[in-house]
Amino acid sequence: MALALFASPPPPPLGVRRVFRTSCSLFAAQRAKRNLMDLISDQNRGLRTQKDAVKREAIVNAIEAMAVIGRSSVTTGDSLSATWRLQWTTEKEQLFIIEKAGLFGTRAGEVLQVIDVRKGTLNNVITFPPDGVFFVRSDIDISSPQRVNFRFTSAVLRGSNWEIPLPPFGQGWFENVYMDGDIRVAKDIRGDYLVVDRAPFNWKE
Repeated sequence: MALALFASPPPPPLGVRRVFRTSCSLFAAQRAKRNLMDLISDQNRGLRTQKDAVKREAIVNAIEAMAVIGRSSVTTGDSLSATWRLQWTTEKEQLFIIEKAGLFGTRAGEVLQVIDVRKGTLNNVITFPPDGVFFVRSDIDISSPQRVNFRFTSAVLRGSNWEIPLPPFGQGWFENVYMDGDIRVAKDIRGDYLVVDRAPFNWKE
């Protein structure tokens, strides 16, 4: 009789346990995402981070935490198709153009990745308001649940009434280590990192 009084209660039903685990996972993802976005919020898309090794390490650690959360997810499906707007990167060439645009009498506006999974295309875009734009066209193919291969096919520097074609230059891959309805976090073949959000508009050539 005494043993019966102190017996362990039965485990909760399987459905309850699944809901609990899902809720915990969502909470962890939201907390990690908020931490990452707070860290990059004052970094001017990565320009300031170039001179702050401590901040860079903190951001990279936050990205790795997001990668752990997203490791079993598929991030190369149709939801990858979007106009993505740069929030932060370590990609030196991109940051150089953003930083030095003033030398050419302009400034960098939106920096975008425009992806269409079904068409197999990716455009990397840097705008120079009011009329300038530099974009690189690429073909892409999906090689795994998180990896995308790309190959540059052409590049164009365009103004209001002129256009200069440039030769394509290279290929590689990137992995979307985390993606949700708001942001995407990626690492690439060179070890660079990228944090983008879904733009509230669709960029078109």
